[in-house]
Order: sequence, then C-alpha cells, then structure tokens
Amino acid sequence: MPRITTASVMVDDQAKALAFYTDVLGFQVKTDIPVGEFRWLTVVSPEVPDGVELLLEPDEHPAAKPFKEALVADGIPLTSFGVDDLDAVHDDLVAKGVTIVQPPTDMGPVRTLVLDDTCGNYIQLAEMTAEPPTT
Repeated sequence: MPRITTASVMVDDQAKALAFYTDVLGFQVKTDIPVGEFRWLTVVSPEVPDGVELLLEPDEHPAAKPFKEALVADGIPLTSFGVDDLDAVHDDLVAKGVTIVQPPTDMGPVRTLVLDDTCGNYIQLAEMTAEPPTT
C-alpha cells in the first residue's frame, strides 16, 4: 500500500522559504541536495524527523505562479499543518511579525488560522478541538 513520504510547497525563493519554514515555523532541514540551479530541499517536523518530508519546491513551472496567485486571491491555503495549541502558536507568529490572514477561528471540531508564508502561499494551521464525526 502506498504511503505519503513527501509533499510539496511551491515557493518563489528556496533560501527565503528555508528561513521561514525553519526559523519561523520550526521545521528542521532533512535533505539539502543541489540539483542544477535549485536544490532538493526538504524539511520535517522535529517531533517526527522520519515522518513526511515537506519539499520546498521552486515554482518555476509555468502553471505554478498563476495557480498560487489564484489561491491567494481567493484566500485559499495551499496546505495545512497540525498544531497542538493554536493560540500559543498564533501569539508566537505575531511576535515574529508573521502576516496572519485569518486569525484563530472555530470551525466545528477544529480551530484554524491562515498565514502568509512570504513565498507566495497561504498556509493553514489547524488544532483539533474535538473528535471529528465518524461516518
């Protein structure tokens, strides 16, 4: 059965993305390999260093930038990351000067916030506040 090993976030600048995703969000570098003018650059949660890797992928494909711009124009996050304490994370991000697009908001069994990752994306952070309904 397949399993998720890598997920991509398309970024406009890998160095800027690396600084944001490590220094601001707290991920750690897993892989950093030069590939031509770019890098195979992945980060992971320090809590799960052998877990899913987030590839900070250059948005050089012609469809990438219009896709990202359309999502941002509509206020749609590119992806979502889980957190244990959304309010504490929110306060930390605000103290670091991160642009919060949507403050912590209750949405059924989760609370979410949306931030600007400075690399052309909105990213959602979500905290489970209740057990989701089962089907």
